[in-house]
Amino acid sequence: MHTNYNLRFHNTFGIPAVAERFATVHHPEELSVILAAAGNPQDLLLLGEGSNVLLPDLVPGLVLLNRIQGIDIVRERPREVIVAVGSGVNWHQFVLWTLRQGLGGIENLALIPGTVGASPIQNIGAYGVELKDVFEELEAIDWRTGKKQRFTAEDCQFGYRFSIFKDKELARKFYLSKIYFKLTKGHHHLNTSYGAIQELLDNWQISEPQPADVAAAVIEIRRAKLPDWRQLGNAGSFFKNPVVDRDFFNNLRTDYPQAPSYPVDEQSVKIPAGWLIDQCGWKGKRIGNVGCYSAQALVIVNYGGASGQEVLAFSEQVAASVLDRFGVVLEREVNWV
Repeated sequence: MHTNYNLRFHNTFGIPAVAERFATVHHPEELSVILAAAGNPQDLLLLGEGSNVLLPDLVPGLVLLNRIQGIDIVRERPREVIVAVGSGVNWHQFVLWTLRQGLGGIENLALIPGTVGASPIQNIGAYGVELKDVFEELEAIDWRTGKKQRFTAEDCQFGYRFSIFKDKELARKFYLSKIYFKLTKGHHHLNTSYGAIQELLDNWQISEPQPADVAAAVIEIRRAKLPDWRQLGNAGSFFKNPVVDRDFFNNLRTDYPQAPSYPVDEQSVKIPAGWLIDQCGWKGKRIGNVGCYSAQALVIVNYGGASGQEVLAFSEQVAASVLDRFGVVLEREVNWV
């Protein structure tokens, strides 16, 4: 157990936040011992790799670093397998493991930073695929009682970058310890239509792609668009892509004929937040230690020395300008602790 622990190297923004108390969990059985040693604090924060959080200067209570490991095939069916993964496993390393096994389902989610345990909380998604598409169930531990509980996809109530675990009260109650994935063994249903994936595959002259080919394309695209957080602090996409009704979007198209969109259902479409922010002149703009990345306006970066409050204030200016110009509310994808 550490006190006054610097979290700079445990969040991808590189914010030098200080945890009042800090401990690392390697096995679920350690949880009750650590909580008892900390006096069963009311304030608890579970960190994986800190890739989707924005931290204040001081984080009260106890911060737990999740390092629960393990990847195991627990059930096998004719065309699919169920894989149980420890919540502290690095997400991208898990993706690479599935590719080595010839399994399909999460290749479009390659190179997303963070841990496996964070994936259902946020219902992570990229390039036409979401976590819910491959989710079987998860195992969670009640912080207070130590009892294990299973959650199905229906229980999790997945939505766009949402699950019930986004609720702070529920997040304080449960520690996600193991996630179960349903992955294909063959006859893979590959999604290559989103973004530039198909274009890259065509350039590489791959006419019958496998999951590893799709993952390679996704990795190349992400590396071209997004900064390496080790060199320039960021949390990837800072805002969600807003969903608006089609009538609103059609009116918007009157003034902005080139406005892009993606269908959600018959009544609504999704507008790329990056396009909205770019139209407001934020791409590459910097205020003090914070700015919008020059290659992707949706990514807010810490140029060095920024506090969490500075990043938050900058993001609020960006959101206010989008609301003022387009009448569209931007919602943070990054969680302010």
